[in-house]
Amino acid sequence: MNLALFDFDGTLTTRDMLPAFVYSAVPPMRLRVGKLLLAPWVVGYKLGWVSGVSIRKKIALVGFRGMTEADYLAAGERFAQEALAPVLRPEAMARVAWHKARGDTVVIVSGAFDVYLSHWCRAHDLELICSRLEVLDGVLTGMYDGAQCVREEKPRRVRERYAVESFDAVYAYGDTPEDFALLEIAGHRWYRGQPMR
Repeated sequence: MNLALFDFDGTLTTRDMLPAFVYSAVPPMRLRVGKLLLAPWVVGYKLGWVSGVSIRKKIALVGFRGMTEADYLAAGERFAQEALAPVLRPEAMARVAWHKARGDTVVIVSGAFDVYLSHWCRAHDLELICSRLEVLDGVLTGMYDGAQCVREEKPRRVRERYAVESFDAVYAYGDTPEDFALLEIAGHRWYRGQPMR
């Protein structure tokens, strides 16, 4: 049996879906205030001065701190049902289907939030390793629950859950430098839709 590891944003989708989820889940007034508070960080990120990990931490804190878990879960389910299908890459989803038809273990390994990816993966019968936000007493703290599932954290979590060496072959698919560590554990690597040599 083979193991197939897919990044989600940009690999299976045509764009990063975190901004779209934030816009759909965060109340309008908080969005307006958040844009002002985060403006320097966003500029720094676009200029390469602020890392993706740092900007995502800030977005989570400003956008979701104090939100009830019930509202957050409802927003995630709604987003999974309404927003993801239109942005899926047909060729990438065909590759997922190819692996499933062969009986491979197919896993989405993503820095995106479980609140919507869990619904999407369940609907497509896929396994999931991803980021999640912390909830205390039914309220989001705005902090990540553990490390963001990016860079070296991706292969670490894969190895934590799967005996990678026990598979006949390992395939990995990504689209940004944050996926390079994941690609390194695979014998068959695809980057931005093309096989890597």
